[in-house]
Amino acid sequence: MIRVALAALLVLPLAAQTAAKPAPPTEDATIERFRKHATPRPVAPAAPLSAEERNTIRRFKEAKSSVVFLSAVSPAQDTKTLEPLKLPAGSGTGFVWDEWGHIVTNHHIITLEDGGKRVADVEEVEITLADGKTYKGRVIGYSFAFDIAVIQAFAPLEAMRPMPLGNSNKLHEGQTVLAIGNPFGLDHSLSRGVISALQRKIDTGYGNQIPNAIQTDAAVNPGNSGGPLLDSGGRLIGMNTAIVATRGEGSVGVGFAIPVDTLNRVVPQLIARGRLELPRMGFETLNAAVALQSFGIQRGLVVSMVEPDTPAGRAGLLPLKVDPQGALLGLGDVLVAYQGVPIESNGQLMAMLELEPPEELVVFDVLRDGKTIQITLNLRKGRKPLPKL
Repeated sequence: MIRVALAALLVLPLAAQTAAKPAPPTEDATIERFRKHATPRPVAPAAPLSAEERNTIRRFKEAKSSVVFLSAVSPAQDTKTLEPLKLPAGSGTGFVWDEWGHIVTNHHIITLEDGGKRVADVEEVEITLADGKTYKGRVIGYSFAFDIAVIQAFAPLEAMRPMPLGNSNKLHEGQTVLAIGNPFGLDHSLSRGVISALQRKIDTGYGNQIPNAIQTDAAVNPGNSGGPLLDSGGRLIGMNTAIVATRGEGSVGVGFAIPVDTLNRVVPQLIARGRLELPRMGFETLNAAVALQSFGIQRGLVVSMVEPDTPAGRAGLLPLKVDPQGALLGLGDVLVAYQGVPIESNGQLMAMLELEPPEELVVFDVLRDGKTIQITLNLRKGRKPLPKL
Protein backbone atom coordinates (compact mmCIF):
# COMPACT_ATOMS: atom_id res chain seq x y z
CA MET A 1 0.00 0.00 0.00
CA ILE A 2 2.86 2.45 0.82
CA ARG A 3 4.61 1.74 -2.51
CA VAL A 4 1.37 2.31 -4.46
CA ALA A 5 0.73 5.60 -2.71
CA LEU A 6 4.29 6.83 -3.44
CA ALA A 7 3.88 5.91 -7.10
CA ALA A 8 0.66 7.88 -7.24
CA LEU A 9 2.33 10.91 -5.71
CA LEU A 10 5.09 10.74 -8.30
CA VAL A 11 2.77 10.32 -11.29
CA LEU A 12 -0.17 12.60 -10.55
CA PRO A 13 1.67 15.94 -10.51
CA LEU A 14 3.28 15.10 -13.87
CA ALA A 15 -0.08 14.03 -15.43
CA ALA A 16 -1.81 17.12 -14.12
CA GLN A 17 0.96 19.29 -15.53
CA THR A 18 0.67 17.65 -18.97
CA ALA A 19 -3.15 18.02 -19.11
CA ALA A 20 -2.99 21.69 -18.11
CA LYS A 21 -0.38 22.61 -20.76
CA PRO A 22 -2.10 24.72 -23.44
CA ALA A 23 -1.43 24.16 -27.15
CA PRO A 24 0.91 26.68 -28.76
CA PRO A 25 -1.15 29.57 -30.18
CA THR A 26 0.76 29.39 -33.46
CA GLU A 27 -0.62 25.89 -34.17
CA ASP A 28 -4.27 26.95 -33.74
CA ALA A 29 -3.68 29.99 -35.89
CA THR A 30 -2.10 27.88 -38.62
CA ILE A 31 -5.01 25.44 -38.66
CA GLU A 32 -7.59 28.24 -38.85
CA ARG A 33 -5.67 30.07 -41.58
CA PHE A 34 -5.40 26.99 -43.77
CA ARG A 35 -9.06 26.02 -43.33
CA LYS A 36 -9.91 28.99 -45.56
CA HIS A 37 -8.29 27.24 -48.50
CA ALA A 38 -10.70 24.26 -48.42
CA THR A 39 -11.68 24.32 -52.10
CA PRO A 40 -11.67 21.56 -54.76
CA ARG A 41 -8.28 21.09 -56.36
CA PRO A 42 -7.83 21.83 -60.05
CA VAL A 43 -7.71 18.81 -62.34
CA ALA A 44 -4.43 18.25 -64.13
CA PRO A 45 -4.62 17.77 -67.90
CA ALA A 46 -4.90 14.10 -68.85
CA ALA A 47 -2.19 12.50 -70.91
CA PRO A 48 -3.53 10.85 -74.07
CA LEU A 49 -4.27 7.13 -73.75
CA SER A 50 -1.73 4.88 -75.35
CA ALA A 51 -2.70 2.82 -78.37
CA GLU A 52 -2.52 -0.28 -76.17
CA GLU A 53 -4.87 1.23 -73.58
CA ARG A 54 -7.34 2.33 -76.25
CA ASN A 55 -7.34 -1.16 -77.71
CA THR A 56 -7.96 -2.79 -74.31
CA ILE A 57 -10.87 -0.44 -73.59
CA ARG A 58 -12.37 -1.09 -77.01
CA ARG A 59 -12.08 -4.88 -76.77
CA PHE A 60 -13.61 -4.93 -73.30
CA LYS A 61 -16.59 -2.83 -74.42
CA GLU A 62 -17.12 -5.09 -77.43
CA ALA A 63 -16.91 -8.33 -75.42
CA LYS A 64 -18.78 -7.25 -72.29
CA SER A 65 -22.23 -7.86 -73.75
CA SER A 66 -21.27 -11.47 -74.55
CA VAL A 67 -20.30 -12.34 -70.96
CA VAL A 68 -22.99 -13.50 -68.50
CA PHE A 69 -23.29 -14.20 -64.80
CA LEU A 70 -24.56 -17.69 -64.01
CA SER A 71 -26.34 -18.83 -60.87
CA ALA A 72 -27.03 -22.56 -60.67
CA VAL A 73 -30.40 -23.40 -59.13
CA SER A 74 -31.06 -26.55 -57.10
CA PRO A 75 -34.64 -27.78 -56.61
CA ALA A 76 -35.72 -28.21 -52.99
CA GLN A 77 -38.85 -28.39 -50.86
CA ASP A 78 -40.06 -26.25 -47.99
CA THR A 79 -40.10 -28.55 -44.93
CA LYS A 80 -43.19 -26.83 -43.50
CA THR A 81 -45.41 -26.07 -46.49
CA LEU A 82 -43.97 -28.77 -48.79
CA GLU A 83 -43.95 -26.16 -51.53
CA PRO A 84 -41.20 -26.49 -54.16
CA LEU A 85 -38.24 -24.16 -53.74
CA LYS A 86 -35.31 -23.11 -55.87
CA LEU A 87 -32.08 -22.67 -53.94
CA PRO A 88 -28.85 -21.16 -55.29
CA ALA A 89 -26.25 -23.90 -55.69
CA GLY A 90 -23.26 -22.03 -57.06
CA SER A 91 -22.27 -19.27 -59.45
CA GLY A 92 -19.76 -18.45 -62.10
CA THR A 93 -19.27 -16.98 -65.53
CA GLY A 94 -20.36 -17.97 -69.01
CA PHE A 95 -20.32 -16.47 -72.48
CA VAL A 96 -22.58 -16.44 -75.52
CA TRP A 97 -21.47 -19.09 -78.00
CA ASP A 98 -23.79 -18.42 -80.92
CA GLU A 99 -26.80 -16.38 -81.99
CA TRP A 100 -29.20 -19.18 -80.96
CA GLY A 101 -28.94 -18.56 -77.23
CA HIS A 102 -26.33 -21.17 -76.33
CA ILE A 103 -24.15 -20.29 -73.34
CA VAL A 104 -20.85 -22.06 -72.69
CA THR A 105 -19.35 -22.45 -69.22
CA ASN A 106 -17.47 -24.97 -67.06
CA HIS A 107 -19.19 -28.20 -66.06
CA HIS A 108 -18.01 -27.82 -62.46
CA ILE A 109 -20.15 -24.68 -62.10
CA ILE A 110 -23.35 -26.72 -62.48
CA THR A 111 -22.17 -29.60 -60.29
CA LEU A 112 -23.64 -30.30 -56.86
CA GLU A 113 -21.09 -31.71 -54.44
CA ASP A 114 -21.20 -33.33 -51.03
CA GLY A 115 -17.94 -33.64 -49.15
CA GLY A 116 -16.00 -32.77 -52.30
CA LYS A 117 -17.67 -35.49 -54.38
CA ARG A 118 -20.10 -34.93 -57.23
CA VAL A 119 -23.59 -36.12 -56.40
CA ALA A 120 -25.63 -34.55 -59.22
CA ASP A 121 -25.80 -31.79 -61.80
CA VAL A 122 -28.28 -28.95 -61.73
CA GLU A 123 -30.61 -28.56 -64.69
CA GLU A 124 -31.82 -25.00 -64.23
CA VAL A 125 -29.63 -21.90 -64.31
CA GLU A 126 -30.36 -18.20 -63.92
CA ILE A 127 -28.55 -16.11 -66.54
CA THR A 128 -27.87 -12.42 -65.94
CA LEU A 129 -26.84 -10.45 -69.01
CA ALA A 130 -24.67 -7.34 -69.08
CA ASP A 131 -27.77 -5.12 -69.02
CA GLY A 132 -28.77 -6.62 -65.66
CA LYS A 133 -31.75 -8.57 -66.97
CA THR A 134 -32.09 -12.16 -65.77
CA TYR A 135 -33.45 -15.09 -67.77
CA LYS A 136 -33.98 -18.78 -67.20
CA GLY A 137 -31.57 -21.29 -68.71
CA ARG A 138 -31.42 -25.10 -68.93
CA VAL A 139 -28.35 -27.30 -69.13
CA ILE A 140 -28.56 -29.19 -72.43
CA GLY A 141 -25.15 -30.84 -72.60
CA TYR A 142 -21.92 -31.39 -70.72
CA SER A 143 -18.61 -33.22 -70.84
CA PHE A 144 -16.87 -34.69 -67.81
CA ALA A 145 -13.51 -35.05 -69.52
CA PHE A 146 -13.25 -31.48 -70.79
CA ASP A 147 -15.17 -29.67 -67.99
CA ILE A 148 -17.50 -28.03 -70.49
CA ALA A 149 -21.24 -27.40 -70.19
CA VAL A 150 -23.73 -25.84 -72.60
CA ILE A 151 -26.84 -23.96 -71.46
CA GLN A 152 -29.83 -22.94 -73.53
CA ALA A 153 -30.80 -19.40 -72.53
CA PHE A 154 -34.48 -18.49 -72.84
CA ALA A 155 -33.68 -14.88 -73.62
CA PRO A 156 -34.42 -12.70 -76.64
CA LEU A 157 -32.16 -13.81 -79.49
CA GLU A 158 -31.32 -10.20 -80.29
CA ALA A 159 -29.62 -10.05 -76.87
CA MET A 160 -27.36 -12.99 -77.76
CA ARG A 161 -24.13 -11.52 -79.10
CA PRO A 162 -21.40 -14.11 -79.68
CA MET A 163 -17.82 -12.90 -79.73
CA PRO A 164 -15.53 -13.73 -82.68
CA LEU A 165 -13.57 -16.98 -82.42
CA GLY A 166 -9.84 -17.23 -82.74
CA ASN A 167 -7.70 -20.35 -82.93
CA SER A 168 -5.41 -21.61 -80.24
CA ASN A 169 -2.89 -23.49 -82.40
CA LYS A 170 -1.24 -20.23 -83.44
CA LEU A 171 -0.76 -18.66 -80.02
CA HIS A 172 2.62 -17.57 -78.68
CA GLU A 173 4.06 -17.21 -75.19
CA GLY A 174 4.23 -13.53 -74.31
CA GLN A 175 1.27 -12.29 -76.32
CA THR A 176 -1.31 -10.15 -74.55
CA VAL A 177 -4.54 -11.71 -73.27
CA LEU A 178 -7.67 -10.33 -71.60
CA ALA A 179 -9.78 -12.27 -69.08
CA ILE A 180 -13.38 -11.26 -68.33
CA GLY A 181 -15.47 -12.78 -65.57
CA ASN A 182 -17.27 -12.41 -62.26
CA PRO A 183 -14.62 -13.02 -59.56
CA PHE A 184 -16.14 -13.19 -56.07
CA GLY A 185 -19.47 -12.12 -57.61
CA LEU A 186 -18.07 -8.84 -58.99
CA ASP A 187 -19.66 -8.81 -62.40
CA HIS A 188 -17.81 -8.08 -65.64
CA SER A 189 -14.34 -7.64 -64.19
CA LEU A 190 -11.43 -7.28 -66.59
CA SER A 191 -7.87 -8.43 -66.03
CA ARG A 192 -4.96 -8.28 -68.43
CA GLY A 193 -1.80 -10.33 -68.78
CA VAL A 194 0.21 -12.47 -71.12
CA ILE A 195 0.31 -16.09 -72.17
CA SER A 196 2.85 -17.60 -69.78
CA ALA A 197 3.01 -21.07 -71.36
CA LEU A 198 1.22 -23.39 -73.78
CA GLN A 199 0.50 -27.12 -73.93
CA ARG A 200 -0.21 -27.38 -70.19
CA LYS A 201 -2.53 -29.98 -68.64
CA ILE A 202 -5.40 -29.18 -66.25
CA ASP A 203 -6.31 -31.75 -63.61
CA THR A 204 -10.05 -32.31 -63.27
CA GLY A 205 -12.06 -33.88 -60.47
CA TYR A 206 -12.47 -37.10 -62.43
CA GLY A 207 -8.92 -38.38 -62.52
CA ASN A 208 -8.11 -37.09 -65.99
CA GLN A 209 -6.30 -34.12 -67.49
CA ILE A 210 -7.46 -31.63 -70.10
CA PRO A 211 -4.64 -31.33 -72.65
CA ASN A 212 -3.23 -28.30 -74.50
CA ALA A 213 -4.32 -25.78 -71.86
CA ILE A 214 -3.22 -22.14 -71.96
CA GLN A 215 -1.36 -20.78 -68.94
CA THR A 216 -1.73 -17.05 -68.24
CA ASP A 217 -0.76 -14.56 -65.55
CA ALA A 218 -3.95 -12.52 -66.04
CA ALA A 219 -5.62 -12.37 -62.63
CA VAL A 220 -8.22 -15.16 -62.46
CA ASN A 221 -10.04 -15.89 -59.20
CA PRO A 222 -13.00 -17.96 -57.96
CA GLY A 223 -15.98 -16.84 -60.02
CA ASN A 224 -13.92 -16.38 -63.20
CA SER A 225 -14.50 -20.02 -64.15
CA GLY A 226 -16.32 -20.31 -67.43
CA GLY A 227 -15.34 -16.81 -68.57
CA PRO A 228 -13.64 -15.98 -71.86
CA LEU A 229 -9.94 -15.48 -72.48
CA LEU A 230 -9.41 -13.09 -75.41
CA ASP A 231 -6.47 -12.10 -77.54
CA SER A 232 -5.63 -8.43 -78.19
CA GLY A 233 -7.94 -8.51 -81.21
CA GLY A 234 -10.93 -9.41 -79.02
CA ARG A 235 -11.17 -12.97 -80.36
CA LEU A 236 -12.05 -15.86 -78.07
CA ILE A 237 -8.98 -18.05 -77.58
CA GLY A 238 -9.92 -19.99 -74.44
CA MET A 239 -12.23 -20.48 -71.45
CA ASN A 240 -10.80 -19.69 -68.00
CA THR A 241 -11.10 -22.86 -65.93
CA ALA A 242 -8.58 -23.28 -63.12
CA ILE A 243 -6.03 -21.46 -60.97
CA VAL A 244 -3.12 -22.32 -58.76
CA ALA A 245 -4.10 -20.94 -55.36
CA THR A 246 -2.48 -20.72 -51.93
CA ARG A 247 -4.55 -22.52 -49.27
CA GLY A 248 -7.55 -22.43 -51.57
CA GLU A 249 -7.55 -18.64 -51.65
CA GLY A 250 -7.11 -16.15 -54.49
CA SER A 251 -5.00 -16.13 -57.61
CA VAL A 252 -1.22 -16.18 -57.44
CA GLY A 253 -0.79 -15.31 -61.10
CA VAL A 254 -1.04 -18.83 -62.55
CA GLY A 255 -4.31 -19.46 -64.36
CA PHE A 256 -5.32 -22.01 -66.98
CA ALA A 257 -7.80 -21.88 -69.85
CA ILE A 258 -9.27 -24.58 -72.08
CA PRO A 259 -8.15 -23.74 -75.64
CA VAL A 260 -10.74 -22.54 -78.11
CA ASP A 261 -9.86 -25.29 -80.58
CA THR A 262 -11.07 -27.81 -77.99
CA LEU A 263 -14.24 -25.78 -77.39
CA ASN A 264 -14.94 -25.58 -81.12
CA ARG A 265 -14.70 -29.35 -81.38
CA VAL A 266 -16.64 -30.32 -78.24
CA VAL A 267 -19.37 -27.65 -77.94
CA PRO A 268 -21.14 -28.41 -81.26
CA GLN A 269 -21.42 -32.08 -80.23
CA LEU A 270 -22.88 -31.10 -76.86
CA ILE A 271 -25.42 -28.83 -78.54
CA ALA A 272 -26.42 -31.50 -81.05
CA ARG A 273 -26.52 -34.57 -78.77
CA GLY A 274 -26.08 -33.46 -75.16
CA ARG A 275 -23.00 -35.64 -74.70
CA LEU A 276 -19.92 -36.64 -76.63
CA GLU A 277 -20.53 -39.68 -78.79
CA LEU A 278 -19.50 -42.80 -76.89
CA PRO A 279 -19.65 -46.48 -77.75
CA ARG A 280 -22.88 -48.18 -76.72
CA MET A 281 -22.05 -50.71 -74.03
CA GLY A 282 -25.58 -51.59 -72.95
CA PHE A 283 -25.65 -51.10 -69.20
CA GLU A 284 -26.70 -48.47 -66.67
CA THR A 285 -25.48 -47.82 -63.13
CA LEU A 286 -26.99 -46.51 -59.91
CA ASN A 287 -26.45 -43.01 -58.62
CA ALA A 288 -23.57 -43.06 -56.11
CA ALA A 289 -25.76 -41.70 -53.29
CA VAL A 290 -28.39 -44.38 -53.89
CA ALA A 291 -25.74 -47.12 -54.05
CA LEU A 292 -24.30 -45.95 -50.74
CA GLN A 293 -27.65 -45.64 -48.99
CA SER A 294 -29.13 -48.88 -50.33
CA PHE A 295 -26.12 -51.18 -50.34
CA GLY A 296 -23.31 -49.40 -48.53
CA ILE A 297 -21.21 -49.35 -51.72
CA GLN A 298 -18.56 -46.65 -51.37
CA ARG A 299 -16.36 -47.59 -54.31
CA GLY A 300 -17.25 -48.65 -57.83
CA LEU A 301 -20.47 -48.54 -59.83
CA VAL A 302 -23.51 -50.72 -59.13
CA VAL A 303 -24.90 -52.12 -62.39
CA SER A 304 -28.64 -51.43 -62.33
CA MET A 305 -29.71 -52.54 -65.80
CA VAL A 306 -28.27 -54.58 -68.68
CA GLU A 307 -29.78 -54.54 -72.17
CA PRO A 308 -29.91 -57.83 -74.07
CA ASP A 309 -28.01 -58.19 -77.34
CA THR A 310 -25.51 -55.47 -76.41
CA PRO A 311 -21.81 -55.78 -75.53
CA ALA A 312 -22.72 -55.87 -71.81
CA GLY A 313 -25.54 -58.36 -72.34
CA ARG A 314 -23.43 -60.67 -74.50
CA ALA A 315 -20.56 -60.52 -72.00
CA GLY A 316 -22.84 -61.68 -69.18
CA LEU A 317 -22.79 -58.56 -67.01
CA LEU A 318 -25.37 -58.96 -64.22
CA PRO A 319 -27.77 -56.20 -63.09
CA LEU A 320 -29.56 -55.84 -59.76
CA LYS A 321 -31.49 -58.95 -58.75
CA VAL A 322 -35.27 -58.49 -58.72
CA ASP A 323 -38.24 -60.84 -58.43
CA PRO A 324 -40.99 -61.10 -61.10
CA GLN A 325 -42.91 -58.33 -59.32
CA GLY A 326 -39.92 -55.99 -59.52
CA ALA A 327 -39.00 -56.15 -55.83
CA LEU A 328 -35.28 -55.80 -55.18
CA LEU A 329 -33.59 -59.00 -54.02
CA GLY A 330 -29.94 -57.99 -54.00
CA LEU A 331 -26.82 -56.86 -55.81
CA GLY A 332 -25.63 -58.03 -59.17
CA ASP A 333 -22.26 -56.79 -60.47
CA VAL A 334 -20.25 -53.83 -59.19
CA LEU A 335 -17.76 -52.30 -61.63
CA VAL A 336 -14.57 -51.57 -59.70
CA ALA A 337 -12.04 -50.94 -62.47
CA TYR A 338 -11.93 -50.05 -66.18
CA GLN A 339 -8.93 -51.08 -68.26
CA GLY A 340 -7.01 -51.57 -65.02
CA VAL A 341 -7.86 -48.13 -63.59
CA PRO A 342 -9.95 -48.11 -60.37
CA ILE A 343 -13.40 -46.57 -60.87
CA GLU A 344 -14.19 -43.88 -58.31
CA SER A 345 -17.35 -42.43 -59.87
CA ASN A 346 -19.58 -42.49 -62.90
CA GLY A 347 -18.15 -39.15 -63.94
CA GLN A 348 -14.63 -40.56 -63.92
CA LEU A 349 -15.67 -43.49 -66.12
CA MET A 350 -17.41 -41.12 -68.54
CA ALA A 351 -14.32 -38.90 -68.62
CA MET A 352 -12.10 -41.84 -69.53
CA LEU A 353 -14.49 -42.89 -72.29
CA GLU A 354 -14.69 -39.33 -73.63
CA LEU A 355 -10.93 -38.82 -73.74
CA GLU A 356 -10.15 -42.13 -75.43
CA PRO A 357 -13.27 -43.68 -76.93
CA PRO A 358 -12.62 -47.43 -77.18
CA GLU A 359 -13.12 -49.18 -80.51
CA GLU A 360 -12.90 -52.90 -79.78
CA LEU A 361 -12.34 -54.70 -76.46
CA VAL A 362 -12.70 -53.17 -73.00
CA VAL A 363 -12.06 -55.00 -69.74
CA PHE A 364 -13.89 -54.34 -66.47
CA ASP A 365 -12.88 -55.64 -63.08
CA VAL A 366 -16.18 -56.73 -61.54
CA LEU A 367 -17.08 -57.50 -57.94
CA ARG A 368 -19.57 -60.40 -58.03
CA ASP A 369 -20.68 -62.35 -54.95
CA GLY A 370 -17.68 -61.12 -52.99
CA LYS A 371 -15.12 -62.09 -55.64
CA THR A 372 -13.37 -59.94 -58.25
CA ILE A 373 -13.52 -61.25 -61.81
CA GLN A 374 -12.76 -59.74 -65.21
CA ILE A 375 -15.38 -59.29 -67.90
CA THR A 376 -14.51 -58.28 -71.46
CA LEU A 377 -16.95 -56.34 -73.61
CA ASN A 378 -16.56 -56.69 -77.37
CA LEU A 379 -17.72 -53.37 -78.79
CA ARG A 380 -17.36 -54.43 -82.42
CA LYS A 381 -19.27 -57.69 -82.23
CA GLY A 382 -22.67 -57.39 -83.80
CA ARG A 383 -21.86 -54.21 -85.71
CA LYS A 384 -22.58 -54.16 -89.40
CA PRO A 385 -19.36 -54.35 -91.49
CA LEU A 386 -18.40 -51.25 -93.40
CA PRO A 387 -19.10 -51.45 -97.12
CA LYS A 388 -16.09 -52.18 -99.29
CA LEU A 389 -14.98 -49.52 -101.72
